Amino acid sequence: MNDYFIAILGMSIATQIPRILPSFTKSEIINNKLLKRFLDTIPLAALGALIAPGVFTVGGSIWIGLSGGILSLVLAYHKANLMLNIILSTLFVTGLIYFF
Repeated sequence: MNDYFIAILGMSIATQIPRILPSFTKSEIINNKLLKRFLDTIPLAALGALIAPGVFTVGGSIWIGLSGGILSLVLAYHKANLMLNIILSTLFVTGLIYFF
């Protein structure tokens, strides 16, 4: 087998296990509070890891992405609809990129 294929397969397995494992276990079965809290926060950690680099690199300026992230946080704090939050934040950042 090609070494590249083995490396890609290994990395794929390593990233899929934490994603698939919580879907096969019921949270009621897990008695360990620390493990349960860890498994409950995996999606939030993954989402944060995907969003944070984009916030700081969008538009060629840290301030454009940061202002869009702050708008999104304000909308989330006021419990705005998720799709409305995404659309408004995207339009805001797009407008900032266009005008600046």
